[in-house]
Amino acid sequence: MSRAFQSAAYPALRLRRTRASAWSRSLHAEHRIGPQDFIWPLFVTEGSGVEEPISSLPGVSRWSVDGIVARAKEARDAGIPCLALFPNTQADRRSDDGKEALNPDNLMCRAIRAIKDAAPDIGILTDVALDPYTVHGQDGLLDDSGYVVNDATVEVLIGQSLNQAAAGADIIAPSDMMDGRVGAIRAALEQDGHHNVQIMAYAAKYASAFYGPFRDAVGSRGLLKGDKKNYQMDPANGAEALREVALDLAEGADSVMVKPGLPYLDIVARVKDAFDVPVFAYQVSGEYAMIEASAAAGAGDRDALVLETLMAFKRAGCSGVLTYHALHAARLING
Repeated sequence: MSRAFQSAAYPALRLRRTRASAWSRSLHAEHRIGPQDFIWPLFVTEGSGVEEPISSLPGVSRWSVDGIVARAKEARDAGIPCLALFPNTQADRRSDDGKEALNPDNLMCRAIRAIKDAAPDIGILTDVALDPYTVHGQDGLLDDSGYVVNDATVEVLIGQSLNQAAAGADIIAPSDMMDGRVGAIRAALEQDGHHNVQIMAYAAKYASAFYGPFRDAVGSRGLLKGDKKNYQMDPANGAEALREVALDLAEGADSVMVKPGLPYLDIVARVKDAFDVPVFAYQVSGEYAMIEASAAAGAGDRDALVLETLMAFKRAGCSGVLTYHALHAARLING
């Protein structure tokens, strides 16, 4: 309900008064961002002492497990509370059924254990979907026609979730968009004794054009057969996002995510207004790459662009943001 009030008129009211000095602008700021608001996505690859720059994501690299541990310590020291891990699975470990996702010694699980050994006080969010493990690049299992089947995929996702939880994951984040997977994963986690492992549901994940650099990072570009429009959401739809969120919350999600970020701030705001639950957004690879390209072209100041876009997420209602700029932004804010 709107709050009606009688406002003074100019010149009795001058809104520029509170903007006239830095101390006053700080005092009247409606929202603040800090390192505690960031989740830092990191890409894990095989080997030791490996850093592989990703050409479509300037400033972002794939790291071997030892490098990921070093990044975890940097994040902890900068005040970033959580990392999101994504594996670049070797080609010979990919298969039609994505069975490497169930391997307790896979790249993701080794990275989780190494981080928990070195920096146990930092949170780890793990992606649950089969696209890093399949030869076809889809998030689930395919039938003979190439359609991603729902219920059989969910059964594999349950095993993947339990595998990651056993390795030490703190937040399971299903990004697959299969129907019913949040409830099935929650029930399995409870039954297996992982009562405190959270679920952050990719509740409103759109079939977006902004994911290209990410597919480079996890090695799935060129593998994808077809598209993901039969399970990811249509960018034309907003009300449908609220239905997706309602279902995931009813099934036991502790928090929900909107992905991508900036093009979907209206969805973030609608979700926060409708449910008043922790809402996160993923500032995806294409968004990051556009900021970097803009700064490189001299079209804008990089630091200002980074901080302004992150503030936009908070203003829209986000509890936190997954962003590749996390460490840079934290260092800017910390001074």
